[in-house]
Amino acid sequence: MITYWQIVKNGLLPLQTYIKGAVINAVSPTTEELNILKSTFKIDEDFLNDIMDVDERSRMEVDEGKLYLIYRVPYYNRENGLPFSTMPLGVMLSDEALIVIGYQHNDVLTEVFAKNIKKQVDYENKIEFLFHIIDYSTITYLKFLKQINAENNKIEQALEKSTKNEELHKLLMMEKCLVYFNTSLRSNEILIAKLRNSRYFKKNEVDEELVEDVIIEIKQAIEMTHVYSDILSGMMDAFASVISNNQNIVLKQLTVVTIVLAIPTLVASIYGMNVPNFLEANKFAFGGIIAISALLSFAGVWLLRRKKWM
Repeated sequence: MITYWQIVKNGLLPLQTYIKGAVINAVSPTTEELNILKSTFKIDEDFLNDIMDVDERSRMEVDEGKLYLIYRVPYYNRENGLPFSTMPLGVMLSDEALIVIGYQHNDVLTEVFAKNIKKQVDYENKIEFLFHIIDYSTITYLKFLKQINAENNKIEQALEKSTKNEELHKLLMMEKCLVYFNTSLRSNEILIAKLRNSRYFKKNEVDEELVEDVIIEIKQAIEMTHVYSDILSGMMDAFASVISNNQNIVLKQLTVVTIVLAIPTLVASIYGMNVPNFLEANKFAFGGIIAISALLSFAGVWLLRRKKWM
């Protein structure tokens, strides 16, 4: 779907059709809409194909006076098995328009093009508006990181009661989410540095406070990703040790039981052989064998407890 937005003072006004200088938001564009982007706005076809690649890294390039930028933004989707992941967001900046392209719905574009504007941004300055999008992207990263941490705490509490494969699988999913976040945030940080040193940034008076906020927030997001990733790795190692220790305890207990039960079995086997012995004619032979077996078993238990093996 393609929507058009007119830049007004400190905000955006939805339009029915395109006018020069408008902001174009293309979310999950159809084949027909992609053809409109290529024919009407002369967007490079390779750039549109790159946005479709879910593994495309953040980058920027200039072609025929147009700035093409791919920035990785977070998105939430429970249906694909990985709740939190990242996706490439394409931006084409020219003198005539600012075009934002995303092949999936995400919270970043929803916030940017929402009616309730929370920050004062010079929308007429397209570079500053671009940093506004990046700012909302980083804020969304931070919000999702807090949700990941909360999810990890719930899984940790569940694992304290029972170490099931389901909880361990959830921990693995959260670790994969943090890996995707870390990789995307690092490439975004490099992109911001390149954008800040580009001629597009230098020829526009961009609010330095906004740029500094973006840089600080992305560094904070990277640091939070590292911290949560380290905590999660330590948690998984700890629970792996707990599982291994529990397994050793069970095997130890089974071994003790096997040893104790082997003692009466050995006595009974000896006296069960078809050979003459001094108990054959004794009517108390069976009771004597039971008593000897019990006595030796108790002696074995006492010895194992003294050695602190049980």
